[in-house]
Amino acid sequence: MKKAFIILLTLALWTNDALLAKDYDLVSPDGAVKLTIAINDNITYSVLVDGKPIMDASTLSMTVGSGTVLGQNPQVIKENKRSVNQKLYPELRVKSQEIQDNFNELELVFKGRYSVTFRAYNNGVAYRFETSHKKELIVRSERAEINFSGNNNVYFPRESEFFSHNERLYEYNSLDTLSEKDLCSLPTLVESSDKIKLLVTETGLLDYPGMWLTGATGNTLQAVFPQAGLEEKVDHKRWTDDRSIRISKEADYIAKTEGARSFPWRIVCIAKNDADLITNQLTYQLAEPSRIKDPSWIKPGKVAWDWWNYNNIYGVDFEAGVNTDTYKYYIDFASKYGIEYIILDEGWYVLGDVLNIVPEVDVKELMRYGAEKNVGIVLWVTWSSLDQKLQEALDTFKAWGAKGLKVDFMQRDDQWMVNYYERIASECAKRELIVDFHGSYKPSGLRRTYPNVLTREGVKGAENNKWASYITPQHNLTLPFIRMVAGPMDYTPGAMINAQEENFRISWNRPMSMGTRCHQLAMYAIFESPLQMLCDNPSNYLREDESTAFLAQFPTVWDDIKVLEAKIGDYVALARRSGDSWYLGAMTDEKARTIAIDLSFLEGGNYNIEIFQDGVNAERYAQDYKRVVKNITNKDVISASLANGGGWAAIITKK
Repeated sequence: MKKAFIILLTLALWTNDALLAKDYDLVSPDGAVKLTIAINDNITYSVLVDGKPIMDASTLSMTVGSGTVLGQNPQVIKENKRSVNQKLYPELRVKSQEIQDNFNELELVFKGRYSVTFRAYNNGVAYRFETSHKKELIVRSERAEINFSGNNNVYFPRESEFFSHNERLYEYNSLDTLSEKDLCSLPTLVESSDKIKLLVTETGLLDYPGMWLTGATGNTLQAVFPQAGLEEKVDHKRWTDDRSIRISKEADYIAKTEGARSFPWRIVCIAKNDADLITNQLTYQLAEPSRIKDPSWIKPGKVAWDWWNYNNIYGVDFEAGVNTDTYKYYIDFASKYGIEYIILDEGWYVLGDVLNIVPEVDVKELMRYGAEKNVGIVLWVTWSSLDQKLQEALDTFKAWGAKGLKVDFMQRDDQWMVNYYERIASECAKRELIVDFHGSYKPSGLRRTYPNVLTREGVKGAENNKWASYITPQHNLTLPFIRMVAGPMDYTPGAMINAQEENFRISWNRPMSMGTRCHQLAMYAIFESPLQMLCDNPSNYLREDESTAFLAQFPTVWDDIKVLEAKIGDYVALARRSGDSWYLGAMTDEKARTIAIDLSFLEGGNYNIEIFQDGVNAERYAQDYKRVVKNITNKDVISASLANGGGWAAIITKK
């Protein structure tokens, strides 16, 4: 009798567990991507592409309160499905004037006042937690595990700690060689054995710390998060007191937040070919919609930058430097070429006090002069100095007539700092100021929520040429496929002094770029940044009038994009449309190559094309180029010959 009772009890418990266990399938609109969510002791998900496994069971959970694990022994009480096929019209059209937003969604509501929403797109999968607690919620940790199927390689942006500018080179490693000691920032790109690319990132990051990744056992990446800070201190070993502020005492949680909220989306973008990475817009599609009611005042454009070139202007009758005469010269230059902005970078105020202007700079006169010449002024500030006088400073900048801010040296993405970004975006929007975040983490959706955030750094860009030799053409050919997928990047192109690797030299005061002149020009078509820098000095641009007049024509936001050829780290060729004109760019790594530019994407009719191509001696003298103007139709295929480290750029206008 006793034995029979035990058997029946065991059978009942097993039956109950079996009833609780269930798989849910979610398929992309085109049927190619299949997401399977398994509910057992934990919540796991796996992914197939065209019937082939690319991700094995990957566990997700969140530990809250005094140790409750959302996702442990889960009990589904409701499921909600929906399919959406709509068009989004970005206020700031970085890649295109409209986005086809097409996905299938499954929301699983669990006992314990939480849910997990999954989405399957044709080009990726995503999920996020949602909670409906009445009181404040303490999040102790979050588990976000990604188990990749088979043998994989990874483009790994290695980090040493959470205190970082997130400016990284991409190490190409076998994924299974990484351990929990190997830390990286996002986005991270994994290449499957059959060459499918899987880019991991996040979006909708608000009131929560940023996600980072480490290796783990096997072909696995797992999420880690910076702890919330209780105390801060200045790191006197790095820079000055206004810019190197670390967390010195950590909390035992990663976030204190509202109990009823949606958490950030965890995304795996899926690309069957490399070109699909460049056109992926999931970080925008999944971000929170705009909170700016009337964005009509937001003006993207190009900006003449002073810091990179060390204000080394010449052929003038005044001493160059951080002074009024020099910046008037920048304004005159910008006005001549129709460049929308100049920036006053470090040096215009006494460090530590953003309202204490150095005597050599008459900011009000520069604002007046810029307005007269139709050139706006962007002001650089360190984040901590701005924060000390935030309301007063922003009101003052607005009263002066400033058009925006470049906020620098945050170097963190703990919860407080993430909230700081949102606070700056919101306060600047109230005063109709655009924002460029430097010393920043990767784009994570804020550009949709506050479209006045035009661009941000978080990229190892051209400024590194001043002190290092690793900004190579090959590095430049990784960025469109990894970092740029997350959002616009303030790489700062436009160098007029160009050199091949063998004659490149490091110079803080007179920097140069590695690769050809046309490699730099092509960046204005290929690299996305609605606030796009011209990094060199006006004297060099005036001396190189032909190149400058050409690049000055390039818009910084686009109506459409066509990727013509693409291979990560090797080459890319694409065309972007603005209005009725097309702007084309092609770049190669250290290998010379010829790329066929097929113009069949054009409508019928006759066109004019203006081409800047590598000169016959560009492999020896990187500044050598040739300008070609001719007539074309959509039946033409142009053979673009690129030197090693070379480029090719063109503008097509209808006749």
